[in-house]
Amino acid sequence: MSTDPLEVLRASTRARVALGRAGDALPTGRLLELRAAHAAARDAVHTPLDADALAARIADLGVEVLRAAGAPRDRGEYLTRPDLGRRLADGTQLPHGEHDVALVVADGLSPLAVAEHAAGMLAEILERLEGRRVAPVVVATQARVALGDEIAVALGARDVVVLIGERPGMSSVDSLGIYFTYDARRGRRDSERNCLSNIRPPHGTGYAAAATTLALLMAEAQRLKLSGVGLKADPALPGA
Repeated sequence: MSTDPLEVLRASTRARVALGRAGDALPTGRLLELRAAHAAARDAVHTPLDADALAARIADLGVEVLRAAGAPRDRGEYLTRPDLGRRLADGTQLPHGEHDVALVVADGLSPLAVAEHAAGMLAEILERLEGRRVAPVVVATQARVALGDEIAVALGARDVVVLIGERPGMSSVDSLGIYFTYDARRGRRDSERNCLSNIRPPHGTGYAAAATTLALLMAEAQRLKLSGVGLKADPALPGA
């Protein structure tokens, strides 16, 4: 049994607290943990998404899967030119139709999060879209959130839901985010989207809880004809 009185505090959070000290510096063990966490965060950003494997897992859910990519030529350009990640690569062609919603799975800043959580999250979302005309799911690489707007326009979908890997932190490298935009089109601002963050069971939000909140947002968006800061999952909240 530990005699460290701060052990209970450390066990209650993934934040780095009560690290101790060795002279003027961190203890060696804590410093090595910090460096390992930093390396894991860098790996989460730079390790490419296995889009073929992910597309196969999504197809197992019984949906059609398409592939797309943002305009950056490589990961380095993706990181230094965020604007390019918001545009489809030249020559991209997606089948146009009439759909209520497009579902986009984007690698974002943590392909690791997408590889681990996107298929499970999609399964829960699809269960809650009964009655809606859903476009084929698009797996997009070198993608930023706003790329979903271009994809929705190309597919002929009114709304778009983007599942994307969030920026890794030192205590979380596999967080998935969901961005919902009503009436998606080029030039939409971030304030016109709704975000569900930190989806990464068991340490963060679970798939079912996130999908339920998303379904509430989408229902309210239908009623109010908007998304973003004026839309709340609970209609009783201010701003609804």
